[in-house]
Amino acid sequence: MTELVSPQPGQDGPARMVGGGADGEERELEAALRPKNLDDFVGQHRVRRQLSLVLEAARMRGRSADHVLLSGPPGLGKTTLAMIIAAEMNAPLRISSGPAIQHAGDLAAILSSLTEGEVLFLDEIHRMSRPAEEMLYMAMEDFRVDIVVGKGAGATSIPLEIPPFTLVGATTRAGLLPGPLRDRFGFTGHLEFYSTEELELVLRRSALLLDMKVNSAGFTQIASRSRGTPRIANRLLRRVRDWALVGGLEQVDARAASAALDMYEVDTMGLDRLDRSVLTALCTKFGGGPVGLSTLAIAVGEETETVETVAEPFLVREGLLGRTPRGRIAMPAAWEHLGLTPPPEAPGAAFWTVAGSGTASPVDGAPAGTVDARRADTLFDA
Repeated sequence: MTELVSPQPGQDGPARMVGGGADGEERELEAALRPKNLDDFVGQHRVRRQLSLVLEAARMRGRSADHVLLSGPPGLGKTTLAMIIAAEMNAPLRISSGPAIQHAGDLAAILSSLTEGEVLFLDEIHRMSRPAEEMLYMAMEDFRVDIVVGKGAGATSIPLEIPPFTLVGATTRAGLLPGPLRDRFGFTGHLEFYSTEELELVLRRSALLLDMKVNSAGFTQIASRSRGTPRIANRLLRRVRDWALVGGLEQVDARAASAALDMYEVDTMGLDRLDRSVLTALCTKFGGGPVGLSTLAIAVGEETETVETVAEPFLVREGLLGRTPRGRIAMPAAWEHLGLTPPPEAPGAAFWTVAGSGTASPVDGAPAGTVDARRADTLFDA
């Protein structure tokens, strides 16, 4: 189900098509925090600069912008950039997703109703069905689709011209896109994780819109626990706002932000309950591994896909968990973060000990902060 949402009085931007059924208040709040143009978009300087050039050239030519592919982890601004593209081109925006388009007819219905210059945003585009992908090839290149009427020997193909449009595809797994589809995008931008300083700028803007008073130390505390992701940063900011409101605080400082996030079980590295459960089970129940993914998921009471797609990417990126052909292992930083001492048989325990100060250091006379590369490589050999 979709509906066309027009701009509110005094609000800039074109009408856009959005999916229904979500909580209206939460959606409105999230929409209010989204930047409306490239100048307000924080971070992603390389992608923003390149995209600005593409859009400016399209406006100067008086034509629709080239098709745009945005890739990167969730929560970094792919949907926001699609909305900004539509606003910068002063064009309506229609939003759909790959999983919602499972038949070529579904895509044909969307394409045939597009107006000239409209921006079509397909989230998780890599999850489209193969017949729909093949129809999209011709639509992107020739602005035409062939509608097949009938079945068998009596089937006929009716060519249908569609007006020029801009497709904005978003994917968290660019490697799953077939080459012919990926090559038809005129511009491809990969979004990177944000630094703490960039997240502080995001939080300052959001706090202003939410009418919150937060000092610099408070912003730093929230940003440092946001896993490099603006979506998480804004979510944590709203939870800190709730905590401050109930506690009767007029201004949020580092101590208040830390207390609020501790209550929501977000620690100083940004690990939540699931992350810590995975690391704790890996270290205490399996001696640091290696252990299979399904066994680890059962130990924490979660689905295998949840552990693999929600917890693992961040844990691996932070150097807390390792993925080997023999299973998952706890890295030295995981033992250190949990304040545990690895047993002698734990992966990496031969190279590291936990000092009394709680910091990890190598043994066997190796320089501080180093591990024998030849022996460490054996951890990841099949």
